[in-house]
Amino acid sequence: MASIDDKNGEELGGILEEQGQKLQVPPKLPVLLLRDVVIFPYMIAPLFVGREKSKNAIDVALTTNRMILLLTQKDMEVEDPKREDVHDVGTVALIMRMLKLPDGRVRILAQGLLRARVEGFEEEGTHITAEVTVLPEPDKPEKNLETEALIRNVRSGLEWAASLGKNLPPEVLIIASNVDEPGRLADLTASNLELKVEDAQAILEIVDPVKRLKKVFELLTRELELLDVQSKISTEAKGEMDKLQKQYFLRQQMKAIQKELGEGNEIQEEIRLYQEKLRKIRVSDEVKEELEKQISRLAQMHPESAETSVVRNYLDWMFMLPWNKSTTDTIDLAKAKRILDEDHYGLDKVKERILEYLGVRKLSKTTKGPILCFVGPPGVGKTSLGKSIARALGRKFVRISLGGVHDEAEIRGHRRTYVGAMPGRIIQSIRRAGTENPVFMMDEVDKIGSDFRGDPSSALLEVLDPEQNNQFRDHYLGVPYDLSKVMFITTANLLDPIQPAFRDRMEVLELPGYTEEEKLQIAIRHLIPKQIGENALTPKLISFTGGAVKKIISLYTREAGVRNLEREIASVCRKVARKAAEGKKGLTVITAQSIERHLGPPKVFKDQLLKKDQVGIATGVAWTAVGGEILFVEATKMPGKGNLQLTGSLGDVMKESAQAALSYARAHASEFGIDSKIFSQNDFHVHFPEGAIPKDGPSAGVTIATAFLSVCSGLKVKWDVAMTGEITLRGNVLPVGGIKEKVLAAQRAGVKKMIMPAANKKDLYEIPKKVLRDIEFIFVEDVRDVFKEAMVGRLVRASRTGGTKKAKRKIGT
Repeated sequence: MASIDDKNGEELGGILEEQGQKLQVPPKLPVLLLRDVVIFPYMIAPLFVGREKSKNAIDVALTTNRMILLLTQKDMEVEDPKREDVHDVGTVALIMRMLKLPDGRVRILAQGLLRARVEGFEEEGTHITAEVTVLPEPDKPEKNLETEALIRNVRSGLEWAASLGKNLPPEVLIIASNVDEPGRLADLTASNLELKVEDAQAILEIVDPVKRLKKVFELLTRELELLDVQSKISTEAKGEMDKLQKQYFLRQQMKAIQKELGEGNEIQEEIRLYQEKLRKIRVSDEVKEELEKQISRLAQMHPESAETSVVRNYLDWMFMLPWNKSTTDTIDLAKAKRILDEDHYGLDKVKERILEYLGVRKLSKTTKGPILCFVGPPGVGKTSLGKSIARALGRKFVRISLGGVHDEAEIRGHRRTYVGAMPGRIIQSIRRAGTENPVFMMDEVDKIGSDFRGDPSSALLEVLDPEQNNQFRDHYLGVPYDLSKVMFITTANLLDPIQPAFRDRMEVLELPGYTEEEKLQIAIRHLIPKQIGENALTPKLISFTGGAVKKIISLYTREAGVRNLEREIASVCRKVARKAAEGKKGLTVITAQSIERHLGPPKVFKDQLLKKDQVGIATGVAWTAVGGEILFVEATKMPGKGNLQLTGSLGDVMKESAQAALSYARAHASEFGIDSKIFSQNDFHVHFPEGAIPKDGPSAGVTIATAFLSVCSGLKVKWDVAMTGEITLRGNVLPVGGIKEKVLAAQRAGVKKMIMPAANKKDLYEIPKKVLRDIEFIFVEDVRDVFKEAMVGRLVRASRTGGTKKAKRKIGT
């Protein structure tokens, strides 16, 4: 690191002062190129030099007469400028000091001497050399009134600028007050005004002192106007300033400064990016017009205002939505069938409907997406079935849960006038999917609520209508969005809570529950491998026999789905995992004999059969939201006056069925060999166990009638016979619903014979053949046939229609 001796620098300064304008400048000088500054004569400035050619030029100047030509580039971004990249007029400067910095750069202190024009430019070699012609300062012009007034105006302008807050060193004002030469005063003023490079270069190129001073005075006047505006803003804002108003003042001050300087604000780059995105996006004219409108609004706002963030968020949402971005359907029916079979065992009707949809899509690309609704008890695979459909189609899958949603804005979004407004869940999920044609699953649509905030299910009417949803308007977006390409799938446990108009939009596919054989296959194919992996086991450490799985199904779970079955399998796996962690090695085989060691004794279920014939107890079947269940009806008589007492949390319809059964028994007492006095001398009590659970519906009519007749006649009811059907006062048996769920519940409970209305025979079509083989079905039209099949002993002869025998023959074939 080297530096020039301070004494030498002082001597050079003295020589310069003595010689003045007679300073001898060589015809050729090394050139130092400046990026963003213009150096004037008499101006002393520190300069940092990093380019090699510039550093070499400094070395050459120091070895000769310390003089160097300072030229300013036209474009500061050019790294290796040529002749055409620099201005023609520069400043001859004297290098007063030089210091080499540790990072390789050089710092010099240079004093401007004279103006010079470039006549030649030599770029070859280690540094740039220029042939120069000195532009000497003209002789002192004769002072006239105009020149004197101009000098005074510039001096007073500098003083006024300092009073308005301009950062001017005190010595500058002292020097200006003592300088009488217009040229030198112009250079002094220009060097302290912080001008743009273009304005400063223009002043440097003016040789005439008076013209130069006039130009400087124009720029000084503009600076004074700007400072005056700034002062006015400060004065107006001071009176009401507090913490928030201070921020507002600063923003207004910045805005005024930018306006006066003609500079753009920081939001312009963001506007440019939005406009570029708008050019690339493919949307309808209405959407494009709205986007242009919002971008125009944003351009007129201050970047720190509250409204700016609202508009910015809106534009971000609009540009992130997948307008016209779709995935291509991979419509291979064989592959789709294989995927559906891999993921789910059984559910043949649902799989067939999905394959039908894919077949239609393969033939016609314009088919609108269907609205499928999977209805069934928990744990039968409704949600996972939607994922399989998406995988089979090659589409994105998104899911929202609507359980407990009460606010309509959750579907349609909030209007942008609200603080924190956002689009609804539909648009949010479409954005998350990234395509306009995902498989969109809406879970638990039967659990949507409604209150003072609106009815979300009514808002979904437009979403789930293929004829309307191509113009779906979210309140936040305010423009139509096409949902017609989305494949909507909904799930529910019950159909009744869904409003009729909403239900009409959907194609309902019922998933009633699994048989024992289906559960066995599901456990072997899916549940056991899944739980083995989740509990850090391997097939070398644990295996289940078919008998063990069957025992878990029959003795530890009693459900329509397989969730509890999976929990029991997980419990077994955890116990084996613990033993493996304690050091046990080898394979653990879970058999039917060893299952109790892992899960304890078998559980007692409410639908477990009584295992013996009894008087006054009949076995019915009921439909519930979680599948079918066995329902026991108990009847007894006691001395009284013929009153009927009903207990068990019964609904009005079930109470009416019990009253109808009693009326039928009293009306036909003689036919069944029952003394009619029994009805006037006794009170009857009908009870449904599990009284805490509400029960309703007409399907227990024949079961109540059988319990009545059993009590009145003293005949026992067969324990392994279940029945369902509505009874009329004339003894007719009317059809009921939920047959598949009821049949599966009877099969789980071990029922051997089931009595049901003849009109329900058609409902057995969807029941697996294995279940049909396990249970003998008796189809009846008259309640007498029910008594004949359910009672132990002969209460009444078969009906004259012979319907029972005929039904048996049909089921046998």
